[in-house]
Amino acid sequence: MPYVYGNSFANFVHVKLSPLLFYLLVAASVCIAAAGYIINDYFDVNIDLINKPSKLIIDRYIKRRWAIIWHIILSAAGIVLSGYIGYKMRNVYIPFFNLIAIATLWFYSTTFKKKLLIGNIIVSLLTAWVILVLTTAEHQFTIGAPGNDWRRLLKVSFIYGGFAFIISLVREVIKDMEDISGDIKYGCKTMPIVWGIPVSKVYAAVWIVVLMASIAGIEIYIIHAGWLFAALYGVITLIIPLIWALRKLYEAQTQAHFHKLSNAVKLIMLAGILSMIFF
Repeated sequence: MPYVYGNSFANFVHVKLSPLLFYLLVAASVCIAAAGYIINDYFDVNIDLINKPSKLIIDRYIKRRWAIIWHIILSAAGIVLSGYIGYKMRNVYIPFFNLIAIATLWFYSTTFKKKLLIGNIIVSLLTAWVILVLTTAEHQFTIGAPGNDWRRLLKVSFIYGGFAFIISLVREVIKDMEDISGDIKYGCKTMPIVWGIPVSKVYAAVWIVVLMASIAGIEIYIIHAGWLFAALYGVITLIIPLIWALRKLYEAQTQAHFHKLSNAVKLIMLAGILSMIFF
């Protein structure tokens, strides 16, 4: 997986993660994420009957027993793949933190998602981990100061990890506003329930503004670097949609409004991650 740095796309740095290990790492992340979705839906059956009955999967298409079995299979696959990658690269961090991610997703589904802010932060951190796990795989076990290549890789990873964290945090709060009816009935203490919809909107809006300001700062840097097409991509797919999302957040009143906004934020997240092709 080449890494581009400097002011020219001609400069590449060869890193340790082979194509095979890269694809296995992606597969491990997909398995763990899928297992998390399944166990979350398993514990959310009653709430989803109120919030989104048309999208209910557990009990309608998959029996609860099979949901647990698939959760176990996918989690085990994620750990086995992570362990193999860690063994091949002599890197204990990958299996360790992926195991933590699986356990955290379980406790999120059973407990944390019903708590004020904790559930939102956990999901956002796990979303950022999907980006940072690649940097963890490239961790250099060297004595002394890390090299320039490693520092550049770490910098880019934290930029994208920070983007994933903030945009996920915004989406989680919007989803809580969308799902407020079912959450109230089953005793959840999410932000819209505890602080109200207006405060939740302000909270999400502040993070959107922080994200736009951060992206604008990066845009200035990449324009100076001469990457004009990358800068144009950022304006069209990130800044303008975020401005639109900010306006729609202010106007949103119904569950349908929040659902549409949540899907839009998901697309913005995808566009942001896809911008990696430029860097």
